[in-house]
Amino acid sequence: MRNILIIGAGRSSSSLIKYLLDKSSQENLHITIGDVSLESAQSKINNHKNATAIQLDVFNADERANAIQKADIVISMLPASFHIEVAKDCITYEKHMVTASYISDEMKALDEEAKTKGLVFMNEIGLDPGIDHMSAMQIIDRIKDQGGKMLLFESFCGGLVAPESDTNLWNYKFTWNPRNVVLAGQGGASMFIQEGTYKYIPYHKLFRRTEFMTINGSGKFEAYANRDSLKYRSIYGLEDIKTMYRGTIRKVGFSRAWNVFVQLGMTDDSYTIEDSENMSYRDFTNLFLAYSPTDSVELKFRSYAKIDQDDLMWDKFLELDIFNPNKKVGLKNATPAQILQKILMDSWTLEKDDKDMIVMHHIFGYQYKEDKFQIESSMVIKGDDQTYTAMAKTVGLPVAMATVRILNGDITTPGVQLPINKEVYEPILKELEDYGINFVEKEVPYLGYNPESVKG
Repeated sequence: MRNILIIGAGRSSSSLIKYLLDKSSQENLHITIGDVSLESAQSKINNHKNATAIQLDVFNADERANAIQKADIVISMLPASFHIEVAKDCITYEKHMVTASYISDEMKALDEEAKTKGLVFMNEIGLDPGIDHMSAMQIIDRIKDQGGKMLLFESFCGGLVAPESDTNLWNYKFTWNPRNVVLAGQGGASMFIQEGTYKYIPYHKLFRRTEFMTINGSGKFEAYANRDSLKYRSIYGLEDIKTMYRGTIRKVGFSRAWNVFVQLGMTDDSYTIEDSENMSYRDFTNLFLAYSPTDSVELKFRSYAKIDQDDLMWDKFLELDIFNPNKKVGLKNATPAQILQKILMDSWTLEKDDKDMIVMHHIFGYQYKEDKFQIESSMVIKGDDQTYTAMAKTVGLPVAMATVRILNGDITTPGVQLPINKEVYEPILKELEDYGINFVEKEVPYLGYNPESVKG
């Protein structure tokens, strides 16, 4: 049998593992799942005859090398920073590798060796990055093949809570790593280009510069800019495009309220707070407000954030219980961001019967002969339950499908890569439709501006 090694059995691996187990007899596969928690790995395979669970500490070089040597292909579902040691072993033992993470500089440096050894190192083949690349390139290639010239490309994605599980005033719950949500947008200005003009949004302004969109009967959404949209011009072959913008989707009103945390400094992860363990939620909130011998924490917070008495945003903060003097932080030497994450997890953790939702929305503007056209392409996916979430499906299924295709010799181009070639994206997007993951496409009037007459 052909052996697939999956390293990491976290939440996003459930649909990936189920897909491979369902295909295992037909495709002659044996799936080995290695995780630092043997119990977690065992729970994912449910005593399946074509699967083995092993305890695997990725930082133990001998354990890691031993497991990789026995595999025909390796899937790393570890945090992105942990992939590189796995990748180096895959080079050494000449194994193909698949990840859902962005290509790091360290991973990119392995490209020549992977090509020399004929190895496929497929990265960025989850949801975002992943399905976003494939669905975008499918339409971009089609427009180009028909003689069109791309003028505008905007792409948005968000992991949200399904409407029937939307039970808080923020219209948001954690559907993936909470830390990444708290730290979103940090590390430099967001960069994009609109109508030929470069735009930069510094972190402290990011959540007040939002785009709005209505998507396929699913309601109105907002989006804030991702860190670097400019690099996708060369990746997608759109070096001359006038508008390139990528953003993260939230329900309307989220960003305005989140901006209060940013302005106060509660999302800062660069220093630790003295005696954070014994601090109350109220104490934590008060850290970032000026001293007053008379004004309450609530009044100071309202004043700083300029929240009027009839502003519905105030109720969002009350709901989070950030003024509670009795709830303790309970984290030693914690950063503000870590404490804020702890507070938010009280309110934003998915309940047992909650379902998540993924929303992805692309806008393509192009010129054909003398006329200009615009296409909107949208995907809205709901999770089945807490195991087979929308996030797990949209991250895990493309990874699994690419893995089987590499094993079967359908994907052969060697090297460190992302799924922007037709040999990769066409069959995977087609198969994803069998799992209810599909895009609704419609033509709309071209809404871009004339760069010759409008200066923005």
